[in-house]
Amino acid sequence: MKFSTKEDIEAPIADTFELFTEFDHFEKSALRRGADVSRTDSPRKSGVGMAWASTFKLRGKNRNVSAEMVGFDPSESYTVELQSNDITAFAVVELIALLKSHTRASISIELKPKSLSGRLMVQTMRLGKTRLDKRFKMRVSDFVLNIERQYKTGVSA
Repeated sequence: MKFSTKEDIEAPIADTFELFTEFDHFEKSALRRGADVSRTDSPRKSGVGMAWASTFKLRGKNRNVSAEMVGFDPSESYTVELQSNDITAFAVVELIALLKSHTRASISIELKPKSLSGRLMVQTMRLGKTRLDKRFKMRVSDFVLNIERQYKTGVSA
């Protein structure tokens, strides 16, 4: 199952990529939402090999997810592989310069079940795919608006 969207951003590609790779900000955001997140790569470096471990509660169950940066092309794209007991997911962010001051972001997440319970979870999600697509696009749109605001004000979140 795949979710994807494209958004145009009023900011140059280099600045957009910098804001899309503020992983410390993503960690803090997850912590504010009740997740336990920690970096697991050593030495801590940017790019391929970055890794995180996360624990959070979803639908009454504690979930453990590990994430690793498996692709990193500076100023253009990155791919993060997420692993849980039941599902493997790949999150891909690709940026394309449209104009000197405009960038198009393509963001996709592909879920692949690894177990019977993972298949049941993905099948249940398929039943609500239209609603989940809307929520995904809305979250990405909000994130893009935040990036534009940060770029225009010169403030990092």
